[in-house]
Amino acid sequence: MIAIIDYGMGNLRSVQKGFEKIGAEAVVTSDPLVILKADRVVLPGVGAFRDCMRNLEQAGFVEPLLKIIAGGRPFLGICVGMQLLFTDSVEFGLYSGLNVIPGHVLRFPDNMSISGERLPVPQMGWNQLSFKSRPAAFEGVVESSNVYFVHSYYVKPDDDAVVATTTDYGIEFCSSIWKDNIIATQFHPEKSQEIGLRILKNFAELK
Repeated sequence: MIAIIDYGMGNLRSVQKGFEKIGAEAVVTSDPLVILKADRVVLPGVGAFRDCMRNLEQAGFVEPLLKIIAGGRPFLGICVGMQLLFTDSVEFGLYSGLNVIPGHVLRFPDNMSISGERLPVPQMGWNQLSFKSRPAAFEGVVESSNVYFVHSYYVKPDDDAVVATTTDYGIEFCSSIWKDNIIATQFHPEKSQEIGLRILKNFAELK
């Protein structure tokens, strides 16, 4: 069973529908005990890092999440759900994260441009993946595949070895990570059509 964490800050139904499309059982739950019993866990996230972290703490999810990750069960973080794994974020101040992956969440620089064209922040739309490593969750996903992003902040791991893919948007940034049982994406697999569904299917089949 795949458990999707409901802490009031995610596009939960669209993530659940993504798993349904590939024939995987996924439940949305706000019960930490259900999370602890799940075979795989998904942490989505939409909104400000500060608010997401506060809601996780208030709902009692922090300890179960850390236990699940340390125990080796497959874990998928999506968008802010990826950023929360890091040490801290500079969004609206400086706020601590789960510190599972040492590193920081930073804002895109102002006045970014490509070929003289100014790039808006947030990045909203399709962009390409460039592979640095090949996690099992990305099996069948080819170089330069397009996926869907909506974000103003990006992660900067202390250790580049955890970077699975990068993407160019004025700067080259880390668009997904892989470490042991952890897969996390800045982009939205559930909004990335066939490529995203392939990633969800791979995650659902991880051993």
